[in-house]
Parts: sequence; structure tokens; C-alpha cells
Amino acid sequence: MAALYSSNLRFRDLYGPPGLEFAAHIALYAPCVRTYRDDGNVTGKPIRMFHGIADDVFSIEPCREYVARLKQNDVDIELAEFPGAYHSFDALPLKTPMVIPQAMSTRNCRLQEGDNGQLLNRATNKPFAPTDACVERGNTYACNGAAAAATSEAVKTFLTVTLK
Repeated sequence: MAALYSSNLRFRDLYGPPGLEFAAHIALYAPCVRTYRDDGNVTGKPIRMFHGIADDVFSIEPCREYVARLKQNDVDIELAEFPGAYHSFDALPLKTPMVIPQAMSTRNCRLQEGDNGQLLNRATNKPFAPTDACVERGNTYACNGAAAAATSEAVKTFLTVTLK
């Protein structure tokens, strides 16, 4: 999440050291369910996202929407999608999927920034709470060797080109 939202000009100006910025932003399985005010105003540095389609912690669909919205503004952003890959697809020790039935997930929530930075549930327009109907339980974490290798190779290539 930090890698993705560090591309936001507002957050960079609020929290980043003056005069410094990232050369690129690389996010793995980012939680794109939040829409912040002016979140389309980004640094202009390239953004690369990597996400498993099977991720049941953070759904890929809001990331697809976010990428499409930023591409409309000619932002250099790409989303790599990996079929069959769950959350933590690059966690090599997780050879056997770890299912946590009681773990909470906002995969079906859509949140937006309200007044004073408060997160609102877009479906109800009320302050978001963990008891909202969109919050579900049951998360799977598992390594996906193909997704991990593809991500590693893509990141190496991307950084080599970007950083010259």
C-alpha cells in the first residue's frame, strides 16, 4: 500500500522528505479499495503493480479500475495479473496454502475519502467500520512460483530500464 500511495502528490508532500522523491513505485498485491481525493494526481514517476487474480485478501478488480482511471490521464502505470495467484504469492516459504478462516478482508468493499480524511463506505456513504456488510472473512496466503519469478524478472527489467 505504501509503495502505491507514495506516488500520490498529496501524500508525498505531506509525508515525504522535502526535495526527495521515489524514481518509481512498485506495488505487490496492493489494496486498491480506497479512493482518495485527488488520487489521480501522481508524481509522474512510473508505477508498476503485480497482483494475483485469486487474491481473496485484496481483490484485483479495484486495482484494475484504478489503473484504468489513471491511464485515462496518461499516467505511466501497468498492472501485471497472475491467474491462480493468491495474496503473498512471492512468499517462498508458503509452499502449502495457509487459509485463515477468521481473517477479515475488505475485498468487496469500496471506500472513499470523506471530510477530514474519514473513510466512507461507498455503498452506504457512512463511515467505514469493520462490521460493514462488505467485510468478509477467510483469506488464503500461498506462494506461486510462476508469479513470484515473473514479478522478480519484471521488476529487475523495469528498474534496469528506469534507473538506467
